[in-house]
Amino acid sequence: MRNITIYLALSLCLLASKLVAQDQTNPTFESKAKAIAEKITSITNEEKSNLKTEVGEVNLQLEKGTITKEQAEDRKKKLAEARAAIIENRIAVAQLELKDLVQKQVDGKIVENDTLKQGKYSLEFPSLKVKDKSKDQNQVGEYRTTSQLVLATGFNNLVTNGAVANSDFKYNRSSSFMEWGISFNTRIFKTNNIYHFKYGLTGVYNLLTPTDNRYFVDTNGQTTLATYPTELRQRDTYFKNVFVTVPLFLEFDFSKKQFDKNNNRIFKIEKGFRFGIGGFVGYNTNSKQFLSYEENGYRINERQKGNWNVSNYNYGLSTYFGYKATSLYLKYDLNPMFKNNIVKQNNISLGIRFDFN
Repeated sequence: MRNITIYLALSLCLLASKLVAQDQTNPTFESKAKAIAEKITSITNEEKSNLKTEVGEVNLQLEKGTITKEQAEDRKKKLAEARAAIIENRIAVAQLELKDLVQKQVDGKIVENDTLKQGKYSLEFPSLKVKDKSKDQNQVGEYRTTSQLVLATGFNNLVTNGAVANSDFKYNRSSSFMEWGISFNTRIFKTNNIYHFKYGLTGVYNLLTPTDNRYFVDTNGQTTLATYPTELRQRDTYFKNVFVTVPLFLEFDFSKKQFDKNNNRIFKIEKGFRFGIGGFVGYNTNSKQFLSYEENGYRINERQKGNWNVSNYNYGLSTYFGYKATSLYLKYDLNPMFKNNIVKQNNISLGIRFDFN
């Protein structure tokens, strides 16, 4: 499952390539998000091409007999790991751009072009409609099962002894989460548009930045915070968990009823207020700690990979409430983040969620 979230994110970014006809003189939030998605796709294609070239050179050496089969396999493995790390680091930059973009959207700093509002241009995200045989062929509107591109980001922290106040971790954007993936929305009743079952597959990054120049250490099976001997650069110092999750929701869609010119009912989603409640289960693909500091005039970035006794699986409750494609999103892990710690700490995330239908 190593690096599966990277490849999941890349494949989903390819889906976003169907954005059409926008005025580039005044880019909208959606057009900027598309540009970031294209950047991630470009990074992947470039690094995959580089890896293919490197593997080809190893195969050539194997054919010439200058290396053994075991040596060739070992080199290929190391090359793949190195390229995966490069992809992850380069995508992390795009992730920060996306977080800043969302913050600007929330702060109202992105103004949409008037021509878009007048209908001169249109925006279409790929809907990946799933043909449902139960759909009445005479019924106008969407299929009972449709799909959405999911994107969410916001703040992340730990609940300790039932409270998130006075946390050992920062509350700003350095302690954050990001989630992206694909979800499917099924209207439960054929002629009722309120009740929906929502499910899918997402990749999740949970980041935590300790306060007071501290970092995580594993001592005899207990994961605790210790003071680092050198002054850490807080902006580039954080602890990251990566999960592949399966979210499940019961969604209530309060979109107004719509009718065609023949007065036939039209079933469409995300045209009004929405409320979802449910949960998720996930698998931890990796845990890493990033430390950044200066020594003798040089900036040193250190990446530590381990498990720090992080639970292999996570599960919890989640809910969202919003209007059309945008929602306020809350998630809470029912299982502790560290499985053996005496003090139980549970992850909590609060942010903005987008479901592009």
